[in-house]
Amino acid sequence: MTAPATRNDLMIVNMGPQHPSMHGVLRLIVTLDGEDVIDCEPILGYLHRGMEKIAENRTIIQYLPYVTRWDYLATMFTEAITVNAPEQLGNIQVPKRASYIRVIMLELSRIASHLLWLGPFMADIGAQTPFFYIFRERELIYDLFEAATGMRMMHNFFRIGGVAADLPHGWIDKCLDFCDYFLTRVTEYQRLITRNPIFLERVEGVGIIGGEEAINWGLSGPMLRASGIQWDLRKVDHYESYDEFDWGVQWQKEGDSLARYLVRISEMTESVKIIQQALEGITGGPYENLEIRRFDKVWDPEWNDFDYRFISKKPSPTFELSKQELYVRVEAPKGELGIFLIGDKGIFPWRWKIRPPGFINLQILPQLVKRMKLADIMTILGSIDIIMGEVDR
Repeated sequence: MTAPATRNDLMIVNMGPQHPSMHGVLRLIVTLDGEDVIDCEPILGYLHRGMEKIAENRTIIQYLPYVTRWDYLATMFTEAITVNAPEQLGNIQVPKRASYIRVIMLELSRIASHLLWLGPFMADIGAQTPFFYIFRERELIYDLFEAATGMRMMHNFFRIGGVAADLPHGWIDKCLDFCDYFLTRVTEYQRLITRNPIFLERVEGVGIIGGEEAINWGLSGPMLRASGIQWDLRKVDHYESYDEFDWGVQWQKEGDSLARYLVRISEMTESVKIIQQALEGITGGPYENLEIRRFDKVWDPEWNDFDYRFISKKPSPTFELSKQELYVRVEAPKGELGIFLIGDKGIFPWRWKIRPPGFINLQILPQLVKRMKLADIMTILGSIDIIMGEVDR
């Protein structure tokens, strides 16, 4: 009897762009030797919409509704970075009340983003229950957003020099009630997931990134902090009012998928702490810098003439961007979200370069999945937390 011939053929498999675990239209060309991953090539660009070029043909106010389509699960951060750039360019001060409102909205958005990372991540590795639990809490956050901004997901709430509207009556009490409730839910998640032996088998020691390696790859956010680097732009750059609150940077030193999960779970608790302090310490006063109205182009058509009836009743305010360049960044849920802006004494930016955290963090994926099993690709990709809207822009 002849021995069966062994096959050394490698198999090339397409994962995505329509795969449910790709978290958007990401395509991976995976080279396999049996179940072992030999190589992995990500293919991007399926969701490219020319966001940078659109920005260079719009005023800042006209562009604001577009930016919520980058990372559509953490929309407040894209709005924050869009108004922070011209604010720094024009040295515009934000009133304290507006800054507190911004911090509250940003941290609520961080919790909502981490929740919608947690559910699909657990579903990817075989746990279906948390997927339903997280939507229960996320809907409550969107109820708060809807009450304050009028929209559940695409808010268009931030403005140069403040926010679009003040908090409605009773909103602060509702938000405090949510914070108390949510802390009990986080405890429930930890009881359900953190010590689960099947979960630990799937994530412990999978996708390890060392601290020096994370810095060399330019990683940021939970990806960086899970590798033992205590780096958080809210502490480093002192933007908005974060210095006035008592909170800590959450980090782990193991650098694996479990560490990234633990960092995000801890960050949700810290966000609740920041929100509670901001709600209790919020001051009175204006919710926008009224001086910014001086920058608007004077446009006062006569009543009922052609311009009034047919062109525009309320034109978009124009804001001249001085001839200089700057880089502005915020600590988004996925990492460092930055804008490189060049002004040219016009109302449109001359250059608007977006630095999306998901795009930079995704670069390390081929290295992480090599020599791992095929099933580990889902775990590692899920732990990176990408949204293709901001990866492709």
